Amino acid sequence: MDAWTRPGTREVTSGRPYVMIVRRRVAASTSKRRTVAVSLPIGRIRGLRACASARGVFAVLALDHRQNLRRELHPADPAATTFDEMVAFKRAVVRALAPGSSGVLLDPEIGAAPAVEDGVLPSSAGLIVAIEATGHDGPSTARVSRILEGWSVAKAKRMGADAAKLLVYYHPDAPNAADQERLVADVAAACADADLALFVEPLGFSVDPAVAALVGEDRRRVVVETARRLTAIGGDVLKAEFPFDASVGDERRWVEACAELDEASRVPWVLLSGGVDEATFERQVRVACRAGASGVVVGRSVWAPAAILPPAARDAWLANEGRARLERLTTLVEAEARPWPERATELTSAPPPGEGWHRAYPEPGSVP
Repeated sequence: MDAWTRPGTREVTSGRPYVMIVRRRVAASTSKRRTVAVSLPIGRIRGLRACASARGVFAVLALDHRQNLRRELHPADPAATTFDEMVAFKRAVVRALAPGSSGVLLDPEIGAAPAVEDGVLPSSAGLIVAIEATGHDGPSTARVSRILEGWSVAKAKRMGADAAKLLVYYHPDAPNAADQERLVADVAAACADADLALFVEPLGFSVDPAVAALVGEDRRRVVVETARRLTAIGGDVLKAEFPFDASVGDERRWVEACAELDEASRVPWVLLSGGVDEATFERQVRVACRAGASGVVVGRSVWAPAAILPPAARDAWLANEGRARLERLTTLVEAEARPWPERATELTSAPPPGEGWHRAYPEPGSVP
């Protein structure tokens, strides 16, 4: 089987100019494959370019938090946080930090529409919009992700998003792993139909009720195997957790684990901050980018201290310390990260559009 027919790539069919067939594995536990006919994915290519720097690396500001933001704004009483407070905070962060980022990740409930409507989101930054509902259903050992009610990939595309993001709780050994894989496949198919780039963000968890969180080598195994399985199913960029938790400080182990992650992923990958402190995250970013990561999607590491400050002090902190933190990461990513077009994928291997390509480009809803 050659590079044109492996899962996750495409083949050009005769008689249908510039039309490709994409085959993706739906679930590792079965032999089923989903066949999705798509034209040249020009919208997804354009979307990733809009969210990356001129060099093709990502320094994305993450602000799609909802329940976590309530806890940041009112640590003693998250339930006291109001909708207006969250909108105001997100506007302030976007206003201060988006000009220094290559893109901004926002949620549809609180952040995206206000940031677009009042102009705080600059045209220089790509817009990535979350698709999932916050939190999860099911037990902690078999977490179920779900699409936000009343929201869809089509709506994200319609509002002007350059890309969508799907957070999916996943453990390769969880009893519902196949169901979560199908969710990724479904959203990836919807994004292919809309020609909208997709960032997939897996979050691991323990399947042992006696163990609160994944740590050490267990976490490394899950992060790497998750990348291997989910990037074979769909998505254009993997938003990955660092393979080790903060208790593992040996950078030699970090280097080995990030190399494994890079080898496992079939698509460009970026590192999420996961709420670790700024100094730790900068060290993680350097190791990850040298291993092949294409950048970062960073949230609380650059803006969290501002959440408990009154508005004037908040804005001053964001304009100074927040910008400085983001600038350090941006400089690091520009120097060390691997540009996303350098990885061979369905998007980077697509043939250039030729005469008549537009006739084969499908209408929305016509991709099976």
